[in-house]
Amino acid sequence: MIALIQTLVLALDLYWWIIIASAIFSWLYAFNVVNPRNQFVGAVGNALFRLTEPALRPIRRFMPDLGGIDISPIILLLVLFFLRQFLITTVAPMIG
Repeated sequence: MIALIQTLVLALDLYWWIIIASAIFSWLYAFNVVNPRNQFVGAVGNALFRLTEPALRPIRRFMPDLGGIDISPIILLLVLFFLRQFLITTVAPMIG
């Protein structure tokens, strides 16, 4: 059972880094640092979008419009952090 908790924590950590990569990529794309017509850049951007958008969309629905500033990745990172801490500090010791 501990292996399951460790696998979940590892998956949360991996998703954490995917969200950060997606945010950085969106900034690079918005400031025209990367070429959006490049096939590799488009594939990476599409993959990051498809991985993060299902989790970010519900958060964006409830967030007020902040004038072009999207804080939904920050909120999702906080949720992942607290879920990870809950698994490590509460669930894992209960299982033993």
